[in-house]
Amino acid sequence: MSEPSESIDFRETDAGETDAGEAGAGETNGEEIDAEVVRFEEIDFTGRHMDEALVQLIRFALQLPASDILFAWNDDDVTVSMRHLGTLRSIANISRNEARRVINFIKANAGMDLALVLRPLDGRLVYRLDDGQRIDLRINTIPTLHGEDMAVRLIARNAMLLELDNLGLHPKDLGDLRGLLNSPSGLILVTGPSGSGKTTTLYACLNYLNDGTRKINTIEDPIEYAMDGVRQSAINQAIHLDFPELLRSILRQSADVIMVGEIRDPVTAETAVRAANSGQLVLTTLHAPIAAGAIDSMLALGVHPHFLSTCLLGIMTQRLVRTLCPECRISVDISESPHTFDEIRRWIRPDQGSAIFSSPGCEHCGNVGYDDRTGVFEVLRSTKEIRRLVAEGSTAREIREEAIRGGMLDMRRSALLKVAEGITSTEEVIRVIPSEHLAPDE
Repeated sequence: MSEPSESIDFRETDAGETDAGEAGAGETNGEEIDAEVVRFEEIDFTGRHMDEALVQLIRFALQLPASDILFAWNDDDVTVSMRHLGTLRSIANISRNEARRVINFIKANAGMDLALVLRPLDGRLVYRLDDGQRIDLRINTIPTLHGEDMAVRLIARNAMLLELDNLGLHPKDLGDLRGLLNSPSGLILVTGPSGSGKTTTLYACLNYLNDGTRKINTIEDPIEYAMDGVRQSAINQAIHLDFPELLRSILRQSADVIMVGEIRDPVTAETAVRAANSGQLVLTTLHAPIAAGAIDSMLALGVHPHFLSTCLLGIMTQRLVRTLCPECRISVDISESPHTFDEIRRWIRPDQGSAIFSSPGCEHCGNVGYDDRTGVFEVLRSTKEIRRLVAEGSTAREIREEAIRGGMLDMRRSALLKVAEGITSTEEVIRVIPSEHLAPDE
């Protein structure tokens, strides 16, 4: 892809062990390189200028584009892999000496202790483009049988990613979400597996709310996007500073909006519900397979059903699916199966729903058939009847059925809409979304 020349700036670092301890800080400046295409086999991990090699490695990842760079130690060598559009791609195997050089260089400049190879470590670097855009590098190492594996997450600080309109929400769901966010107080839950884009959705919600009329505080692990006008705090395991303690303190900060990165324990769950019942708008994430399942997760953490029902505004569940490459996308006529999209017909345009699409792959998409990712969502709005069901301790199935009767687009229908609109393929939907969520309702 076309991009300006870049340089890497290591001056902004943030590191710490996953266990108690402290790490020193490193500092250096990378060299500017030109914008020509980088080939992995041309990257020199043995030369004197390791900073230039790292810049080229990051540029190579951005060309794919990749969200993660992974170093996995084997018995005789080290495998370099990258996560491209959510799937793992093995790039090459390099020598153990080469891997040790690049891993030590990254650790040193991220303020991570080089001597600690038998304990997990975390660190951070900042990658700067000449056009002003910054790429945050979140680094984690973990000891394994053959050596110290490293994962490098690339986080683009792209303002376009933080717009609600760019998440992939259907217009109906987008309207529902905006309605939830315009509430003065209450609890909004975002659920989904790791890597499903929950954090990006939360930041987009904060960006929507950040109009200067509200005091917004966040508790994160770690802070992934720095947002002007938002008071952001990070947990610090090294000093035993976790979500519960920070959340209790934020309640005394006169916040209008509180974002909690993740609910992990009963204390955080109870405190978040208490804040939502006390007049704050609380946004947070937790793990649940479907929107209604988040209620079971909260109750399992000890939250009282009555207090949850009185503050719950809504729940959004999401998955990320790959979007078909527009250069090689082809349609398959389904005119002989005219009822394929009948159940979602009212949500699609008249000119859609007469074909399904696939992409065989081409040079533009690297022969994978996909060139980006978008979200598939399920937005459950808390109605009077749903609040009653929550307070009575009804099952997730009963709550889900009531939400669908009230007009909720469940995960299956949302995915089917993406297929009908030619955004993704049926194969991709089946790959990403569990089969039990794709089965028709009985």
